[in-house]
Amino acid sequence: MKALLLSLSLLVCTTAAFSQELTVAAAADLRPALDEISAKFKANSGIELHVSYGSSGNFFQQLQNAAPFDVFLSANVDYPKKLEQAGLIASGTYYEFARGSIVLMVPYTSRVDLSEGLHALLTPAVKKIAIANPSHAPYGQAAVAAIKNAGIYDWVAPHLVMGENISEAASFVLSGAADIGIVAKSLALAPAAASRVKFADVPAKDYPPLLQAMVVLKSSKNQSTAARFETFMRSDEAKKILQQYGFELP
Repeated sequence: MKALLLSLSLLVCTTAAFSQELTVAAAADLRPALDEISAKFKANSGIELHVSYGSSGNFFQQLQNAAPFDVFLSANVDYPKKLEQAGLIASGTYYEFARGSIVLMVPYTSRVDLSEGLHALLTPAVKKIAIANPSHAPYGQAAVAAIKNAGIYDWVAPHLVMGENISEAASFVLSGAADIGIVAKSLALAPAAASRVKFADVPAKDYPPLLQAMVVLKSSKNQSTAARFETFMRSDEAKKILQQYGFELP
């Protein structure tokens, strides 16, 4: 009898511990902000976030195939809305939490004149231009839209080098593998980059809005815990952190 009670007790403890963790799929632009938000959320709630960062489009494909995530934070609204239309999200959990932006970013020692805006991409010294892959990354799609809007895509296209996601594109600039990049402002403001790069905003009118949304997956076994995280994302504390990394509030 004692052995049975001990086993039941261990099962309850294990279940309770499991419920205090969440698996999160998050767009790569969110890393610096979400790392801070995760730490604050854990301090307030005791719930630990296990975050995987990557391309929103790649996560969308995985979630359609039942990838084991509790929460999805996307760099655009299209993928969460498609998941909602497919009946794959928990009812009432769709939340637009931020609007991202793109910047031109160069190494701190670069002589490229960013005051020229997107026409800086035509500088003869610029041989490689880093962007995220527009086939599945919203920030890559925004970069291509901005270049086309400037009327210079045909000249720029041969010089584009594409990262799997926007974080990889930014790393190309940081490592010197690219002369310039069109990246998320949040990554240019990240502590790892702040002292190593220079950047200039790309006007928001030059590309479609990078409105970002989160959802809780219907397949999640931790929906009540995920709801607590979504509530925290709506808090002033989380919003302040997002704004520190260049995100606008919708």
